[in-house]
Amino acid sequence: MYLFDTNIFLEILLSQDKSANCKRVLTDNIGNISISDFSLHSIGVILFRHKKEHLFTAFVKDVLPIIEILSLSKESYNQLSILKNKYQLDFDDLYQFQISQEKGLSLITMDKDFERVKGEINVIFI
Repeated sequence: MYLFDTNIFLEILLSQDKSANCKRVLTDNIGNISISDFSLHSIGVILFRHKKEHLFTAFVKDVLPIIEILSLSKESYNQLSILKNKYQLDFDDLYQFQISQEKGLSLITMDKDFERVKGEINVIFI
């Protein structure tokens, strides 16, 4: 099972440069894809901000039935401030990192900030 970072989905939904590569990675991993609840909410916020609510509706309808949505445990929230000081990551990246660590998942991302935690979790860069 893999935790896919927000940027992988947004790359496809917003038809950005690496969209085809992201689609291929998602397709190759059907059945092993998870997303954090934070990513799901972020995707909604960004698509609504871009007036692309219809894409969010299509995403929810097509993708959510075939992926697992994960939440950070209540206990893990206490660690985020400590991890911020240790790795100098933004809240959203710390959330993804903490879920990956907590659940023992590899993180698939395009965000080079995760270079800072490669020794702690398995990070796969697209």
